[in-house]
Amino acid sequence: MAYIYYYTKINRQPPAEGEIQAYFRVTPPTVHQMILKLEEKGLIRRMPGMARSIEVLLPVNALPHMK
Repeated sequence: MAYIYYYTKINRQPPAEGEIQAYFRVTPPTVHQMILKLEEKGLIRRMPGMARSIEVLLPVNALPHMK
């Protein structure tokens, strides 16, 4: 979630699943399942049918800092 938050802050748009995949060096199904789980737990929100619509719902001070 920290990656999604900071990526959005820097690039002014959320990352695509492919960018998350490249950053973490995992497969597309792994990223998709991670996104679904985060959404299921209420930690992120997405707009169905809209690309790059991931929104982190936790306050920034609850996220770890990234280097």
